[in-house]
Amino acid sequence: MADPPGCCRPCATCLLCLYSCQWITAKKEKRKGLRTTKCDCSWFLFLFCVFLFTLVWLYFAIIILNDFHNFNEFIFKQRKLWLDWSLLLLIATAVLITYSAVLLVLALCLQLCGQPLKLHWLHKTLLILTALVVAAAFTGLGIKWAEEWRSARISLQATGPFLHIGIVGGMTLLAWPLASFIYHTRNTGLKVFLLLVYCTVMIALYLAPLGITSPCIMEQNQLPPKPALVGHRGAPMLAPENTLMSLHKAVDCDVQVFETDVMVSADGVPFLMHDEELTRTTNVQAVFPERAALNSTAFNWTDLQQLDAGSWFLERRPFPTVQSLSAGDRHQATKQRIPSLEQALEAAKQSNISIMFDLRPENHSDYQSFVNATLEVILQSGIPLQQVLWLPDGFREQVKQQAPGVQQVYGRKRLQNEKEPLLHVNLPYQDMSSEEIRQYRQDNISVNLYVVNQPWLFSVLWCSGVSSVTTNACQVLKEMKHPIWLLPSSTYLMIWIVVDCASFLTILWAFLLLKKCSQGRRPAESETDVLLTKINSLMQD
Repeated sequence: MADPPGCCRPCATCLLCLYSCQWITAKKEKRKGLRTTKCDCSWFLFLFCVFLFTLVWLYFAIIILNDFHNFNEFIFKQRKLWLDWSLLLLIATAVLITYSAVLLVLALCLQLCGQPLKLHWLHKTLLILTALVVAAAFTGLGIKWAEEWRSARISLQATGPFLHIGIVGGMTLLAWPLASFIYHTRNTGLKVFLLLVYCTVMIALYLAPLGITSPCIMEQNQLPPKPALVGHRGAPMLAPENTLMSLHKAVDCDVQVFETDVMVSADGVPFLMHDEELTRTTNVQAVFPERAALNSTAFNWTDLQQLDAGSWFLERRPFPTVQSLSAGDRHQATKQRIPSLEQALEAAKQSNISIMFDLRPENHSDYQSFVNATLEVILQSGIPLQQVLWLPDGFREQVKQQAPGVQQVYGRKRLQNEKEPLLHVNLPYQDMSSEEIRQYRQDNISVNLYVVNQPWLFSVLWCSGVSSVTTNACQVLKEMKHPIWLLPSSTYLMIWIVVDCASFLTILWAFLLLKKCSQGRRPAESETDVLLTKINSLMQD
């Protein structure tokens, strides 16, 4: 097998060295007997599949970054260890995808240079380990974080048109090594099989846009208003969550609602706290080490006021944005204390924003007294009741009677036999389809979805017509003046046709060009074989 024109021997030798982990020169006489076997082809196919597998995992890793703070909180709750695991996830994924991609590029270059694909056993072992690691990651995702599969489905509405273009481009480039392999191999059955598979895949890709739907494929004048922002525990990327500093930072981000969580102390004072324990967001282990593992409701208000609710934010850095805080913000964070609901209502009233909260823990034996204490504070605060959004389901009828002006927000979809119409719903963003959001909007039902941090997700929900979103990244979403992309259907149709035509012409050109090169080499190879035969005969004579 002669080296094709344009493939220098030193380059071919380096490629062989990297792929086979052996210093094999590219000269024909040094490579006698080294040919690509069926086993080698099987390993190349396995390499290609591993690359696709890791590529899909990379896509999932990017998608789940929207919800990764929840995973960090889950690990802390289980192991009392805080770490930004998303960084480790991205580094590990980048290593795996880079390794498989480099091997695949080497294999394709070797094929174009007419060199044998002798994958070294070390690479084979590492590829198997890569496949097992990614498979374990997908399995863990399916068991512990199953809702992320629905997140991936939503993400396809944002990335579908562009993924289609990228996949068509990748498969088009694959035509070069495929054509080279077909023109070099003498196995007719294998040729026909590969061509049929390739043509089937390409036809499916060319027609794929028929099944691609996205709410952002619409005319500009059909775009719904930008969703309002609800600060998840305030602005937790800019200040310690559930503190007055976080509330004020959220106001600076133009949020319309401050979302928080309320608990009631042992002496009946409602205060802001998400976790059932105080260990994550306070210094309770230093102040009350023997009581650190107790439920937050076991502490009286005097004890709670002794705790530092801000320094943890600077020490653990729950978000990368903490590093960019000013010196003044850092100093202010260290001065934060656990705020009471009364203080939060007063701040919300002065800032003219609404407040929405859950009352925890729902399974507490004194939950009714928690509801009573919370209602008492709300009614005495002087805040307009329409600025209070009530989330808890427990004793909701009592709340309606004692504070009829409070807006009732439901954490479920409407029922067919609903006694009274729902006006506000608050759901995870995975639980509502674009069609349902549009229908609720037509029926004048306000839909708030949580937690939305990434611009791509915010864009999809914006195009769908959602009323508001709960977010950790209010400072990012505030700056978005329009969705990331918005395409009229006629423009998308034109892009689809152009991409498919360009791909088809490129594939046709690749096969014709390599066929011509292959035919040009055959006479030269035949003349060389005849000359060698004559020389061999003369030497024997």
